[in-house]
This record gives sequence, C-alpha cells and structure tokens, in this order.
Amino acid sequence: LAAPTKSKKTLAKPNIRNIVVVDGVRIPFLQSGTSYKELMPHDLARAALLGLLHRTSVPKDVVDYLVFGTVIQEVKTSNVAREAALGAGFSDKTPAHTVTMACISSNQAMTTGVSLIASGQFDVVVAGGVELMSDIPIRHSRKMRKMMLDLNKAKTLGQRLSLISKFRLNFLSPELPAVAEFSTSETMGHSADRLAAAFAVSRSEQDEYALRSHSLAKKAQDEGLLSDVVPFKVPGKDTVTQDNGIRPSSLEQMAKLKPAFIKPYGTVTAANSSFLTDGASAVLIMAEEKALAMGYKPKAYLRDFTYVSQDPKDQLLLGPTYATPKVLEKAGLTMNDIDAFEFHEAFSGQILANLKAMDSDWFAQNYMGRKAKVGSPPLEKFNNWGGSLSLGHPFGATGCRLVMTAANRLRKEGGQYGLVAACAAGGQVLIHIYDESYEKYKKYVVKN
Repeated sequence: LAAPTKSKKTLAKPNIRNIVVVDGVRIPFLQSGTSYKELMPHDLARAALLGLLHRTSVPKDVVDYLVFGTVIQEVKTSNVAREAALGAGFSDKTPAHTVTMACISSNQAMTTGVSLIASGQFDVVVAGGVELMSDIPIRHSRKMRKMMLDLNKAKTLGQRLSLISKFRLNFLSPELPAVAEFSTSETMGHSADRLAAAFAVSRSEQDEYALRSHSLAKKAQDEGLLSDVVPFKVPGKDTVTQDNGIRPSSLEQMAKLKPAFIKPYGTVTAANSSFLTDGASAVLIMAEEKALAMGYKPKAYLRDFTYVSQDPKDQLLLGPTYATPKVLEKAGLTMNDIDAFEFHEAFSGQILANLKAMDSDWFAQNYMGRKAKVGSPPLEKFNNWGGSLSLGHPFGATGCRLVMTAANRLRKEGGQYGLVAACAAGGQVLIHIYDESYEKYKKYVVKN
C-alpha cells in the first residue's frame, strides 16, 4: 500500500503545461553474456515497449512519438527506437528517433519527450533506452577497412593484386570499443580511481557502500518493491523475471579482489563498480490534461531538469555536485525538501566523492563559485532500493530506471519530491526533480 503523501507546495508553473509520467517498466537487467546474449538491441527495446503497453493499456495509436537512448549502437539498427517501435506493433506512421548521451541517454530521451509535449507539438510520448553489451560492434583496423573499400573499387585484376600486395598481418588486429574518454583516452574506471583518491575515499568505504547497494537491492527484490520490472520470454529460452546481478557478498570477500584499473595501489575493484549489463526500459509521458482525460493516475509530475558539463579529465564524474544546487534553485527547493534521492552508481568511489564534494564549503567556494555547500543527501533517503552497482547499468537504459524508482519510492514512502541525478562520459550530467502531486487528479475525478 502507498503511504499517504505529505502535503507541500506544488511546483506547477503558470501558463506551462503540466507533464506527467504515467508509468514505466523495464525488462530484467542481466549481466552481459547471459540470457540476452543471442539477441539484438531492438529485441530488448521491443520487449520493454510491449511491457509498457501491457502495463498501461495505452492504445498504440494514441502515442504521438517515440524516443530511445542508446550508447554503443548496433550498426544494422542505428535508429533502434524506430526498429523497436515497428517490432512492437506501433504504426509505421508514428515517428521515432534515437539519441545518445553516454550514461544519460535515456534521460535525454525523456527530456526530449518532455520538451516536445511542453512546446505543444505532441501530447503523448514514449521514451526509453536500451543497451546490449553482450554483442558490441568490433571493427577491422583502419588499414584493413581502407584496403577492403579500395578493393571494392578496383576495376582490374592488376589493381586488385597491387592492393593485396600491401597487406600486412597487423592489418587484422581488431578495434575494440572502450569505456574511455575520447578527449583524454582515459577509461572511466581510471577516472573514478583518481577521483576517489582526490577526495580521500578509502577502499573499505567503497566496499561498504557497494555492499549497502547490493543488500538494499536484494531486500527490495525480495519484498516485491521493484515493480517496474516486467518478465521477458527470451526466444528459445526460459522467461526472465528478475535482475541477475544482485549478489550481496561480505566485506572479507570483497577485500580479496585486486584493483581493476590503477595497479597495484588503486581502490576501484570489480566489487565496487557497476558491471557490464544488458537491458531496456520505457516510460509513458503525457500532458497532464491528456492523461487525466484518459483516466490515468500519474505516477509523478516532471517539474524541472537541467544538464551541466565539466572538465572531462578531473571532474568527469562530479556532475551531480554541480547540478544539484542549480536544479534546486530553479525549483525553489532545498535539500531538506527532497524525499527520495536516486543517483546513478557508476562506482562506489564516484558516489562517495560526490557526497563529500556536496558537503564541502571549500569545494563550493573554490570550484563552483558558490558561497556555501548544497549539503549531502541523507543516506536514509538515498538509493534505498539499491542502485546501478547492484541492479546493473545498461548504459542507455539506466535513466528510466532511476526515474521510475524515484516515482515508485515517493508513492511507497509517502514523499512528494524526488531528485534524480546521473553522471555521464564527457563530464556531463542530467538532473530531474519530480513532484508526486495528486491534487488535480483528485479534483478531476470528483468533477467527472
């Protein structure tokens, strides 16, 4: 049962459409190389869309537009939103496009949908995200690609033989995609290790936080709180019903692992990092008047959002620290007003470094140009049902999970305001504020 919502001021703005999240779902997030490994990304995205259609019973012809986020694109289905929509039975007259913004790709999909509705272009948008790390595109080397293209253009046998004579064995070395910054060539794990060191976050602190994430996720899973998860019948295999990366361990076992990135003295390990994950998610976003006219009780109202960017070398993962005070000021709220915090957990060290930075007047004054710190979120309100460390992190799909977890927590816990934050490659971050306000819904039901 949902706890009674505390009554606070509403964040509705005059002359601006109220935009609501009706509901959202995700297929189970699985460790890469497991049950989804034979599928393609659009298969996962289609499953999320079908789950959303089943959950909400929204008629397909009511949906005006679809937007999906993804990071490592399958070249055959580069506009995966369109392929998934067609596969899920949406009309070929319903447009769809795909966005990419690293780990906040589905957040970008959602805010794109919000903007389309706020501007009056559409009333109903489905936003989502997908990632399939089990089958990533691995390219031939640049030299090999050039030779193959030139061979295709060669008109005579002599030209072909001339090109083939230039072939060398090292041409066959493949190019593997890396979770690394293009501008700095540094992997994200390496950045997280340096960030943890800069903020004096110890290995034991990181392991303790990771254990907290896994323990809370296991508790939420066992208690049926992860209601956004919908079962997925994998073709040729069994039906998948729950996330498979939730594995509470012990601090003793975690302490045995070696550093994953900076060796031998680093503090970031496989146990305190998010793992490579396959998954997809989708949410139904509507103009409030449309949702109410169709009889829906919105899960949450999107009130404010902002994006910020920092130096991709030294502040790659510090986005939440910079964005939180900005979005709170836009909404006229303080940290104390927020009832549910949902932050993306790329690494334990990244989360703990942000919490320390947010609680530092010195950092606020010297790096952010602010007079005082914004304050650290209280842990009793923070990622209470686990996070990316335990639930998994399909790059393109995590944003929708964060939003639905925040909305479902507000309902369950009786809170009103939820704050969602996620850092991303390139030193970028997205942050939303959600308001679970039912006052207009109640009035509409009484009136009609």
